[in-house]
Amino acid sequence: MMVSDSLYCTLWMLSFFGQYLGEDLQFSGPANGAVGGSVVFAPDNPPSTSTDSVLWHFGTTVILTALSGSTSIVPAYRDRVSFDINTFALELRNLRLDDSGTYRLTVITSAGDQITRETTLQVFENITNVSLIGPEESLIEGESSANISSEGTGSILSVQWMKNNSPLSTSNSIIFSSDNRSVSISPVQRSDSGEYQCTYRNPVSSETAKLNLIINYGPEEVSVKGEDVVDLGVRVSLSCSANSEPSASFSWKFNGADTNVTTDTFTINETDFTHSGDYICTAWNKVTKRNTSQKHALLVKGGGGGLSSGAIAGIVIGVLVAVAGICGLIVYLTKSKKM
Repeated sequence: MMVSDSLYCTLWMLSFFGQYLGEDLQFSGPANGAVGGSVVFAPDNPPSTSTDSVLWHFGTTVILTALSGSTSIVPAYRDRVSFDINTFALELRNLRLDDSGTYRLTVITSAGDQITRETTLQVFENITNVSLIGPEESLIEGESSANISSEGTGSILSVQWMKNNSPLSTSNSIIFSSDNRSVSISPVQRSDSGEYQCTYRNPVSSETAKLNLIINYGPEEVSVKGEDVVDLGVRVSLSCSANSEPSASFSWKFNGADTNVTTDTFTINETDFTHSGDYICTAWNKVTKRNTSQKHALLVKGGGGGLSSGAIAGIVIGVLVAVAGICGLIVYLTKSKKM
């Protein structure tokens, strides 16, 4: 009875410690690495129980064997791996694409238990030389189409497009290619102006390229600001503005005649009656080849309800003449009475 109980206890302890060891030999998940880089395969919480031997395999190929504190690494891996006998961790350096696959750790305890666990490695080429190629010609709102294509090298698993740091989505005018490496916008609108970003990614690297699009439009909403009625002898400025990309150039006409003024402001230093009339501002976009005009009527009147200096002088002269005439008449009548 005692022998049976002892045997049962021994078997239970071996089973328990074997299960405990197996639970310790878990890997947190698949590993990823970059060509030329390194990766470490390390089981979580390596057991403290004594071991007789440790083996690492890649597929069916033995990488190393550790026996009684001595580690033997096969020649093919001798310059590329390091092994920690305390943690069972395997470091693999100078990664190549053909290192991708399944890696197996086998631990044999001093009690003769064998526990095997596996993990996987995927090796990727680093992403480099990402660039964007956009239209070379000027883009005009409502008329032009824009195609932006991306290029890059490496192991490309995903492509993401952004505009002004926000995700770019498909719409009635925005269409992505089947491989998501190019985008077409037709027709372009002014809201399509901005910075476009394309990011290539894989689990070990990413790279972003940027391209700025400018959509030309206008001129629109041309307006002239300034007074409608002014006094004689004052300074007047009329200001013209327009919504346009690029900024519009301006020209002015007065009562249908060219003025040779080509700025956004028309200035009259001192008004007179000849400045009354229609002022027409024309805004011109050199890219869209479009122009739009706006008329502004200006009336020059006597300042403050008074008269001009010439009119005042005329009135003074007239008054003096009248006074002289009256005086002459009085003298004449006086002489006539004496006679």
